[in-house]
Parts: sequence; structure tokens; C-alpha cells
Amino acid sequence: MKILNSDDHFERLLKDAGLDSKMPPEEKQPRDVARDRAKELTTFQRRNFVRGRLGLIIDGTGKDYDKITNQARQLEALGYDTHMIFVNTSLDVALQRNAERPRKLAEPLVVQSWNDVQKNIGKFQNLFGGNFRIVDNTVYKPIAREVQKAVNKFVRKPIYNPIGKQWIENAKALKKAGFIKK
Repeated sequence: MKILNSDDHFERLLKDAGLDSKMPPEEKQPRDVARDRAKELTTFQRRNFVRGRLGLIIDGTGKDYDKITNQARQLEALGYDTHMIFVNTSLDVALQRNAERPRKLAEPLVVQSWNDVQKNIGKFQNLFGGNFRIVDNTVYKPIAREVQKAVNKFVRKPIYNPIGKQWIENAKALKKAGFIKK
């Protein structure tokens, strides 16, 4: 599985440009340039991963329901089965973690984002149906194990998207005919 998260590129670009990770208002213009470039790099990565039909984990906040719906529909049209692992926490914990991380967001932005995400939980449950899991991350604990467990459960499921099934059958036939090597 390949992880896509524009924050990884964004944080590296901020550092490379010598910008403050506390994100002061006076650095907004160069920071926006770095953010736009990070999104471009993530889009390029995603395009390459999808061309190879690699498994994807798209790491994001979940505040923009339409964006996630569009991503899911585009991937499903290519043959991907889509799932969501929703890592949830309380507002107090979200604010505390923001205060403790190197790249800090303004508190009103964290509150607005958290509220937007909470409003989308039911919509995501409807969108992903049985392919939706909530992992509670309200207390400090290693969640990697819980997330990995949820990912493994999804990955072990048989492919149900008919487009994906056909792609796999075609790839197997090409491999058997010697057109694809291990």
C-alpha cells in the first residue's frame, strides 16, 4: 500500500524554504506557494500509483466530503474497491495535539476543521457502507496497530469491483503469455 499525504511534501517544502513551522501570517504567500507545490507533487504521485494499480492509503482530514466522494468515485471507475478508516478524536485532544506538533495551525482553523469532519461522519458511513471503520483516538495510545488491523481486514477481502476483477484477469493472462515478468 502506498500512502498519499500532501502534508509530507508540504512540511518538507516549508523546511527547504526556511519557513516557520508555526505558520505565522507574514509567511502566508510563500507558504501558499509551498502548499500548492505539495498538492502538485501528491497528484503526480497518485497518478503514478494508480497507473500501476497499486493499493493506496489516502491520508487526509475528512473535512471536504465532496472531495473524498470524487476521489472514491474516480478510483472505483478504475476498478479500485474503496474503504475508509475514520480516525476520530475529541476536539480537546485535537487542540492539544495541534499545540504539541511542530507545524501548528491557528486554533480557530482546528476548531472549524474538526467541526466539518464531525458533520461528515454519517455521510461517510453512507458512502462507504460496510467498508467504513471508525478508530477512536481520543486517548494517547499507539493507534498504528488498530489502523493496521482495519487495513488488513479490508485488504483480505476479495475484490468486488467488476472493473478491478477484469483488470486482474487481464494482467494474469498477460503474465501467463509472457508479456509481464515478475
